Amino acid sequence: MLLAERRSPPNWEQNMSTVGIIANPASGKDIRRLVTHASVFDNHEKAHILKRALLALDAVRVRRVLYMPDYYGLVERALDDLHLSLEATELRMNMWADDRDSTEAAKRFCEEGVGCIITLGGDGTNRAVAKGCGDVPLVAISTGTNNVFPCMLESTVAGLAAGLVSERLVDLESVSYTAKRLDVYVDGELTEIALVDVVASTDLFIGSRALWDPRRIREMVLARAEPDSLGMSSIGGVLRPIGPLDPHGMHIRLGAGDGRVIAPIGPGLIIPIDIEDHRLLSIGDEVALERAACTVAVDGERQIEVFEEQQVTVRLVDHGPCVVDVQRCIYEASERGVLHDPGLLFKDGTESQASADKVP
Repeated sequence: MLLAERRSPPNWEQNMSTVGIIANPASGKDIRRLVTHASVFDNHEKAHILKRALLALDAVRVRRVLYMPDYYGLVERALDDLHLSLEATELRMNMWADDRDSTEAAKRFCEEGVGCIITLGGDGTNRAVAKGCGDVPLVAISTGTNNVFPCMLESTVAGLAAGLVSERLVDLESVSYTAKRLDVYVDGELTEIALVDVVASTDLFIGSRALWDPRRIREMVLARAEPDSLGMSSIGGVLRPIGPLDPHGMHIRLGAGDGRVIAPIGPGLIIPIDIEDHRLLSIGDEVALERAACTVAVDGERQIEVFEEQQVTVRLVDHGPCVVDVQRCIYEASERGVLHDPGLLFKDGTESQASADKVP
C-alpha cells in the first residue's frame, strides 16, 4: 500500500504523550551542492538541532520519545550528555538506508499512536513520511536543499510546539492545517505522491535523482507556488502565488509562448525560464502529462522512469498530512496561559493549573 490508512489506532489515547522523531542523515547532501551554491547541513549540526528539540520536549514533560534508527546515530549523539526525564527509545525496524526508512518509521509511529512527529529533512524526506504518517501531525524542520514544505525553524521552538501538541495543551484543529497533495498515476495506478511539485523531465533515466536544470523540464504540476521559495515552486509563484492553504494548484508547460519569468530555482541560481502556458487547478482536478519517454520527479527528485506508451496523470487532492503551524501553536499556548507555569506536569504526578486545563 502506498499510503497508510488514515485512522486513529486503538492505543492513541494511551500514547498521546509520545513524540516520534524522523531525522534523515542524507538530507542536504545531494548533487545540488555541486551545481549551485547551497550550504551544507552536516550531521554534527543535525545532532545539535535534535539536542535542542529534545530539551524542549523534556521541558513540557513529554514522557517518551520514539526515534527512527539511522546509520549515523543522530538521536543517540543528540542524547549524549543530556540528562532528561523523558524516555528515549529507538524504533526496532528493518533499515534500507533510503526513503523507505522514513516511510516505515512514520507508519510504525502511526500504529503506536504517537501524538506528533518531528521531521528533520527536506521536501523529499517529508514526502516519504507523508506516505506513512496517516493523521499524526507533523512538525517539519528544514535541513534539506530546496525546501518548500518544511520551514526553517529554531528547533527549540519546534520541539516546544511538538510537545504542546502531543500533550494536548493546545487545540490541534486551531494550530494545524491539512496539506495539499499531488497523486501521481501511471496507467491508472497510484505510483507516487508529492507535497509540492511533480515535474516531467526529458531525462530518460533517474540518475542522480536531484532535479536542478530547467532546460530539461517539459511541464510541471504544483500544489504550492511560492515566489519566495527555491525550486520549481518559485516558477509558478512568479506567475501567480499559491500558498499552502489556498485551494488551488497550477499546471505549467515550459517553452516559447506566454512569456518569460526569472525565478530562484536553487541556492544562488536565478535564471530566465520560458513559459509556453499555465493554468490554475482546483482541488480534484487531474492533469494528463504529455505522452513521451521521460522521467517524473516528485518534490525535486526523479523517481519514475516512463515509457512513451505509458500515460501519467497527476491529481490535486486536499488530504495530505496534518501540519502544525509552529508560530500559531506557541501563540495559542501563550494565550491559554499554558506557558505561564513552567511545571506543566510535576514529576510527582500532580498537575499544574495549566495542565489541568488541557484541551479535551
